[in-house]
Amino acid sequence: MRIGTAGWTLSRDVADAFPGEGKHLERYARVLRCAEINSSFHRSHKPQVYERWAAQTPPGFAFSAKLPRTITHDARLRRAREPLTQFLAEAASLGDRLAVLLVQLPPSFAFEARPVRNFFQLLAGMFNGAVVCEPRHASWFTPSADRVLASLKVSRAAADPARWPEAAVPGGWLGEGGDGRGAVVYYRWHGAPRMYWSRYEPAWIEARAQALKRWPPEADVWCIFDNTAGGGAIGNAMELRALLGLG
Repeated sequence: MRIGTAGWTLSRDVADAFPGEGKHLERYARVLRCAEINSSFHRSHKPQVYERWAAQTPPGFAFSAKLPRTITHDARLRRAREPLTQFLAEAASLGDRLAVLLVQLPPSFAFEARPVRNFFQLLAGMFNGAVVCEPRHASWFTPSADRVLASLKVSRAAADPARWPEAAVPGGWLGEGGDGRGAVVYYRWHGAPRMYWSRYEPAWIEARAQALKRWPPEADVWCIFDNTAGGGAIGNAMELRALLGLG
């Protein structure tokens, strides 16, 4: 079970939970076991930046990195070889800390089997780690779309708030038995009722903790809090961590 946040900024109100010297990431990584790199969506990072981030984390820590918007939003997964080559060459400096690539798609991107297959097959030939897709168009939350993702061994992230009930639960590739064993099970929680700003209430965190306990130990479960704008992500991550006995 990995619990973390999008980014690793530590505000003053949570500083005591991350003691010791060092940069924010160094202190964060002593307590939490993963982080999502969102900045890669907006801009390119030099390999030295990724190398520095990796060096600031202990063995066993893992990053997920979001693909650039030029691939997912502008080109909409087409003509992706060149930008993928550049991005993966940069992110490779994370070494074994890079565990997951996150492919977040725009709400207007409807599911189309052929370009989806072409893109994820291309990506599989260039990256050996886990791939997670966060679609946001209704057409992705159907049994047929789920079967395509599963055949490509691409997990579908569960998101909150969810526009449709199916979006709230993980899908796509969930291992050979469909119960998460041997696969990445990825949750992205953006805050509600105000996305990115709202802090989740204790009752909501308690309900998530109980649901997470149903996954077998062999599932690689990631819980990423993206309600960072109002500073609630770190606090919610620590609350969930405590409820699951991971402190």
